[in-house]
Amino acid sequence: MENLLPALLVVSLALAFDFVIGDPPNRIHPLRWMGNLLDHLDSRIDRAGKASTRLKGFFSYILLLAITVIICLGVLAAARNLIGDWAWILLTAVLFKLSFAVYSFRSHCQPIENDLRRGDLPSARDKVQMVVSRDTSTLGEEHIASCCVETVAENLVDSVYSPNFYFGLLGVFGAFMFRCANLMDAMWGYRNEKYGDLGFFPARWDDVLGFVTARLSVPFLALSIWIVGGDIRGLWEAVKADHAKTPSPNSGWPMAAVAGGLGLGMEKRGVYRMGKGPLPRVDDIRRSYQLIEISSILFVFLVTLPLYIFIGMDVQIFLEDALWGVLGG
Repeated sequence: MENLLPALLVVSLALAFDFVIGDPPNRIHPLRWMGNLLDHLDSRIDRAGKASTRLKGFFSYILLLAITVIICLGVLAAARNLIGDWAWILLTAVLFKLSFAVYSFRSHCQPIENDLRRGDLPSARDKVQMVVSRDTSTLGEEHIASCCVETVAENLVDSVYSPNFYFGLLGVFGAFMFRCANLMDAMWGYRNEKYGDLGFFPARWDDVLGFVTARLSVPFLALSIWIVGGDIRGLWEAVKADHAKTPSPNSGWPMAAVAGGLGLGMEKRGVYRMGKGPLPRVDDIRRSYQLIEISSILFVFLVTLPLYIFIGMDVQIFLEDALWGVLGG
């Protein structure tokens, strides 16, 4: 299997980069550049007419994806044809890593966890406000911890499973196909007068792309719960009872699974209550992101790697060759 070693190196290097280096500074992260392009488009799009505005949202997604993919695949094609396979493997791993984040959950939650251990609730409230949209100014320890556990569980699909799944199927093109939709959903996916129509397509497309991976998260979280000694029966009961309680059609699946598997409850006042257990305490924050890390690694090697070996690498190289031919390489 000629794809086996390159695929294994790409996936392993990407995970290693994520663990050792993490994300680059925001000012030089490609997602920041993509966001700047969306801001530029946002300020210049005329929102005259519902159908017209929705169509402009669709073409904005196509433009963002086209620019991103042409740059990425062009760089990879040049590396493979002008330098060699090792350069291609390294750059593919770097681009793949930029589409997902496994260990960022730890970096975001540990400072909040440390504040709670010191009893510094004002500082913990300030930090948790950066990761949730609700008002955190009056939250106590349990609701702050619940914010962390909810965020970790909710973002598992968008930050790990979906970019990995589509990378496995379509290579770098697939990873950024999802990442562009997810970024546009985050920036334009509001159901208000300004973005209700402009963000209509990317928000729905993000839901479609996350449909399979959100549901795939449940068996992988169950396997992870079995490894760490959690409550598998509670996980399945919580998923059955609570997966539809969130406004998103996808985020409730991993959230309910984490709540049930860890024997916890999660609560966003006035919106949902998941799980039959007590609200999380400070020690449960670490339990949640460690669980997510285990499930992510399992997913990468049991789903992403086989898909990339048999499908995604060939698709990626085909697209690189097609672009290289257009560029006259």
